[in-house]
Amino acid sequence: MQYAATAPRAADDEDSTRQAFLSFVLGDEAYAIDILKVQEIRGYDPVTSIANAPAFIKGVINLRGTIVPIVDLRVKFGVGRVEYTPFTVVIILNIGPRVVGIVVDSVSDVLDLPARDIHPATEISNQIGAGFLLGLATVDAQMLILLDIERMMRSPEMALFDSDADS
Repeated sequence: MQYAATAPRAADDEDSTRQAFLSFVLGDEAYAIDILKVQEIRGYDPVTSIANAPAFIKGVINLRGTIVPIVDLRVKFGVGRVEYTPFTVVIILNIGPRVVGIVVDSVSDVLDLPARDIHPATEISNQIGAGFLLGLATVDAQMLILLDIERMMRSPEMALFDSDADS
C-alpha cells in the first residue's frame, strides 16, 4: 500500500506548517508517526523474551550494543491475529533518552502533510486513547491515523520509562 500527498497547494497555503510522517499498516488500518522520531527500519528478527512483561512487549534486541525493547503494536491495539511475514518490520524510534522498537505489518511511505489537512480525532477505540492521537488525515481517499508515538511510549501503561530517570 503506497500513499502520496497529492493535494495541490493553494496560493495562500505557501506559509502553512507542514510535517513529515512515516506511514505504516496494522491489519486493515493505516497509521503514521512523526518521521523525526524514526531512527531506522529493520526486518523483524526474533527477540529475547522478558519474564512478566506485558503481552505487547515482545522482548528486547541488542542493536549495536544498545538493548532495545520491542513493542508489537498489533498486540497493543488488538488488531487481529499476530502473524510475522516477510513484510513485518520493526521501526526503531528515538524517544527522548531511549531507543524503542515497534513491530508493524509493513511500512508504506513518507508523507509531507500540511497542518490544514490534519483533523482532530476523538477517541477511536478503547485501545488507542485520544491522548495518543495527533489527528486524522485523508490521503488518496484512505483515512490515516496519526499517532503521538512519543506520548504513547512514555505513558505509564507501557512501562518503558522510569518516571524519575527518563523524564
